Amino acid sequence: ELVLKVRIQTPSLRENDFIEIELDRQELTYKELLRVSCRELGVNPEHVQKIRKLPNTMLRKDKDVARLQDFQELELVLTVSDKNLLFRVPTLSEQSGYNKKASELTY
Repeated sequence: ELVLKVRIQTPSLRENDFIEIELDRQELTYKELLRVSCRELGVNPEHVQKIRKLPNTMLRKDKDVARLQDFQELELVLTVSDKNLLFRVPTLSEQSGYNKKASELTY
């Protein structure tokens, strides 16, 4: 497996952490990278304008993806300016680890 760090390019967010994704080394293609990245980040692949290898290199083809090394940082650059329309942030109650009973405790 090839482990990569991926995030959505959103300079307006204070916290824009990377997530780690795994790609099968036998399937290192641009299409597979796009599919896995979008699935993990909850983004529609049709809204991805380009994939950028940080700090400043655009990935364009399978050979570019094949040269990636473990833990390289990538950004998905989206086509629409209002990025909130492209993916849905889970509500507090949908997030893992949320305990409804604990939130109702009063002190």
